[in-house]
Amino acid sequence: MVWAPGGLHLYRDRLLGPSIPVRAMILAAGRGNRMRPLTDHTPKPLLPVAGKPLIQYHIECLASAGVREIVINHAHLGRQIEERIGDGSRFGVAIRYSAEGEGQALETGGGIFKALPLLGPGPFLVVNGDIWTDYAFTDLRLAEGELAHLVLVENPPQHPAGDFGLVDGRVRAEGDPRLTFSGIGLYHPDLFTACTPGAFPLAPLLRRAMTEDRVSGHLHRGHWFDIGTPERLQALDQWLSGAGQPA
Repeated sequence: MVWAPGGLHLYRDRLLGPSIPVRAMILAAGRGNRMRPLTDHTPKPLLPVAGKPLIQYHIECLASAGVREIVINHAHLGRQIEERIGDGSRFGVAIRYSAEGEGQALETGGGIFKALPLLGPGPFLVVNGDIWTDYAFTDLRLAEGELAHLVLVENPPQHPAGDFGLVDGRVRAEGDPRLTFSGIGLYHPDLFTACTPGAFPLAPLLRRAMTEDRVSGHLHRGHWFDIGTPERLQALDQWLSGAGQPA
């Protein structure tokens, strides 16, 4: 499948306009230490859930939403991801890979920064590869001057303190209600203007943008799983297979 530059216009009526291309990125470079021994020989995004790899749910959902161009970064056992997922043609999308090297994951911020040449000059959607959600990717937009829009969720049992505050559609480093970042966001490349190559986290960039009131957000009230342990993976597998209840 040909990667068509500028060929994707995601949610034309909901974003910045029909002329601004938006691409999606799935973060899949994490080592998954807490998932060992499952991840000793299989990268975390390829762990099976109800009969298919975790990352496939994201690809299919993005494709259903109209996304046609996806970037996937990888590090640990990344070649397996490329071999299993391929160029995306069987999902109706075009996939390119940003390889970070075995054992050289660049963290979230560094991984996105490295992939910027593949993501183009406009806003782009990013989703963590180690979550599962029924979020439909249809409520994302950036107003003029904003650097990010974050999807937040109610705090799960394993993260009761949350990450950020949400006040009148604006995301704050502090404030109530305190909510958890879902791992889904829409970003403008300018968020990374001052960055240099290497490993670095995303959160400090977001907090800096929050101090400038350039981060919006909303609360997703549907299902969301953070697949951080084998037990959570098993719970999701049982629920999707009809044998359990959502967390």
